[in-house]
Amino acid sequence: MADKVKNTEDTQAAVSGRKLAVLFPGIGYHCDKPLLYYAGKLAAAHGYEIIRISYHDLPGRIMGNDEKKRAAALLALEQAREQLADVDWQAYEDIVFIGKSIGTVIAAMVRQQVQISCRTICYTPLKETFLYAAGEAIVFHGTADPWEPDDEAVREGCRRAGQILYTCPGGNHSLETGDILGDLAYLREVMELTDRWFR
Repeated sequence: MADKVKNTEDTQAAVSGRKLAVLFPGIGYHCDKPLLYYAGKLAAAHGYEIIRISYHDLPGRIMGNDEKKRAAALLALEQAREQLADVDWQAYEDIVFIGKSIGTVIAAMVRQQVQISCRTICYTPLKETFLYAAGEAIVFHGTADPWEPDDEAVREGCRRAGQILYTCPGGNHSLETGDILGDLAYLREVMELTDRWFR
């Protein structure tokens, strides 16, 4: 009888120690591109189970077109929810959502809909992200991002949500400036900050 109780306790301890990271890509910025690729590798190194969301058949040419952007977000949200339908959120003691571009919107919407407590990493969010953003998060934004040129909207969104903002001066939607070695150094800095988030 004592052995049976011990095994049950071991199982409960294992379940309570489980950690999950969900990667929400952008349109055209898949999970094998630098920001999400290395974030996923870091999460795995810290013992997180990884789920990589993928989208298909989203509308193209959505930059600057709010109607297409909304349609793409709703379709991506539906696909993400299908891929996450079997997740037992209560089985994890630590959950991190990692989003890129429109994926930051999807991550925020999923978090709101499933009503879970999780931390979030947002790479180059769209302003729409902050309509749903809540909870502990770090945000990375390029000041020359053509997808979200309104720096103040991002700053204000982070202020309202109490989220930490890091900016890449002159950075585009991939947090790149065109200075290759400088971009690699900044990528390392972003990943070091991301790594701390998993600790």
